[in-house]
Amino acid sequence: MNLSSFRFFRNLRRDNKQFAVIGLGRFGRAVCASLHRLGYEVLGTDVDEKLVAQVLSDQIVAHAVQLDSTEPLALKEAGIFEFDTVIIAIGNFLQESIVTTLNVKEAGVPYVVAKASSEVHGKLLQRVGADHVVFPEYEAGCALARLLTKPSILERFDLDPNNSIVEVLVPEEFHGKTVTELELRNRYGVNLLAIGQNDQFEINPDPHKRLHKGLAMVIIGSNEDIDRLPI
Repeated sequence: MNLSSFRFFRNLRRDNKQFAVIGLGRFGRAVCASLHRLGYEVLGTDVDEKLVAQVLSDQIVAHAVQLDSTEPLALKEAGIFEFDTVIIAIGNFLQESIVTTLNVKEAGVPYVVAKASSEVHGKLLQRVGADHVVFPEYEAGCALARLLTKPSILERFDLDPNNSIVEVLVPEEFHGKTVTELELRNRYGVNLLAIGQNDQFEINPDPHKRLHKGLAMVIIGSNEDIDRLPI
């Protein structure tokens, strides 16, 4: 659930089985590997021939092409413009990132995700048409801070900057109490979606069910309200 934005997944069509990833550095490789593992067909591209050869050797893409993504003709010949979703994973090279994003949007690619290395970079990417901008380093830093300060939070799914879904361990204060007795909505402003253990969850749990330490709760609410929980 620790994903950058619900909007990204909400905008993907169920029948979309093909993705193009431009930029095969650490972030781009991770995207390729994850999509491939989930059963999607991935085309990877990079200006560096060694990186292209590496993803092919590691078998984390269906196809890979060495090209300069700032050249529209090269993108067209590689078939990039035919994809419904293109991920621009260049990130650290500002000009190349922006020009590539502009190229694929002007060619009519429906959905473009672009990696940004700074807030200004992100704004520029949005200006040239990026549908969704991600900040991997910032998001990783936030996730680490949460892990260190809230170790009982097992997973976190950010719906937007102000609201999240979290999976948390039942705290000491909740041990032995029923869902009804906890009054989570009245006392904390959050809603309980599920409870479970060992990846087996009960959705909309029985309000008379007693909680105990070792169980996990899946809760939705504002970040401010979630932070008020005794976790």
